Amino acid sequence: MRNFRKRGVSAAEILAGVAAVCLTGASAAASDPPPDLALELVVDGFNRPVVVTHAGDGSGRLFVVEQAGRIRIIDDGAVLGTDFLNITSLVDSTGGEQGLLGLAFHPDYANNGYFYVNYIHDPPGENPDVTRISRFQVSMADPDIASPASEAILMTIAQDSSNHNGGDLHFGPDGFLYIALGDGGGAQDPNARGQDLETLLGKILRIDVDGGFPYAVPANNPFVGDAGALDEIWAYGLRNPWRFSFDRATGDLFIGDVGQGMVEEIDFQPAGSTGGENYGWSCMEGDVVQNFNPCDGAPLILPILVYDHTLGCSVSGGFRYRGIIGGFHGQYVFGDYCSGRIWFGVPDGGGWMAGEWANTALNISSFGEDEDGELYVLDLDGGVYAFASVSSIFADGFEFGDTGRWDVVTGD
Repeated sequence: MRNFRKRGVSAAEILAGVAAVCLTGASAAASDPPPDLALELVVDGFNRPVVVTHAGDGSGRLFVVEQAGRIRIIDDGAVLGTDFLNITSLVDSTGGEQGLLGLAFHPDYANNGYFYVNYIHDPPGENPDVTRISRFQVSMADPDIASPASEAILMTIAQDSSNHNGGDLHFGPDGFLYIALGDGGGAQDPNARGQDLETLLGKILRIDVDGGFPYAVPANNPFVGDAGALDEIWAYGLRNPWRFSFDRATGDLFIGDVGQGMVEEIDFQPAGSTGGENYGWSCMEGDVVQNFNPCDGAPLILPILVYDHTLGCSVSGGFRYRGIIGGFHGQYVFGDYCSGRIWFGVPDGGGWMAGEWANTALNISSFGEDEDGELYVLDLDGGVYAFASVSSIFADGFEFGDTGRWDVVTGD
């Protein structure tokens, strides 16, 4: 694992051979998590789970997204028998990176019942597939059920191919909805989407779902009024930002961007940013110059953390832990789908460093938080696991369900 200090650097500097990063040789986390930290199996048996999250309504429920188009509820350690939402008839999940990919609950969900999804749809008789960003509403009669008929489509974005769809979405601390879209697929960004500000592909978008229907564009988005760019764009230069998250304590944004053949990366945007960051794809892959397509001369923001394909091949961005487990607080947790490795990252002076915590047997599809900030990891093969510590559980009197299963994975 390498770490380096974040700075803007121009494509011209990089291509001229000027050092783009300040690397150090450290490879272990600066603060160690509790020695008994482990992953506890909460529930097994899901069909390709890709999101686990909460509704922010005080219910304590977890919502698990299955890629084929279902959202299911874990309540008090058990999976409810009725789907929260089933839109399998709308979702194209025939490709490995297609399907129902993202879920975010409105900040005022407890009152309005709105939640938002990101899924791939195959329009009848049309090609290609499209990304849909849609709003649904929970039943007023049953808090555990939402109707497919409540769908309101906010955005439809044509895709170039079946992969690199991104798929995540979250409400930021500012109340706006942030949406991750990949570059449209294909090796080496063949349509040069990453650096093209006239397409939504290869971007993080930022929209105001409360300012009008289907949405409004925040007036302070970085490219508003720029005739050569789309107003919805918040950040660009991304290949396949599969999972991103906001630090609930600071508002900082972390983006896990899946690499091509060499480098996986974690990108960073500090709280208070005015947006417009260019993370370099596809003239850069992580911290490596590729120049598949030229950058436009704008300063590039290099990743805070990278690893090469000797350690994995598909990063799953995670969360900065803000729960109650002693010694774990403040660590940024992320992993790799292919290798099952999990790393913990911490600030290190002006940059970040990360150390490997566990080399698991999981196909890590995603991480998630509950309402209290406790952290979970999903295995695409069906399991939902919680980070837990025996000493913290006895000290603080909390537990993750009643499964009675422990030490599924440890940091040894």
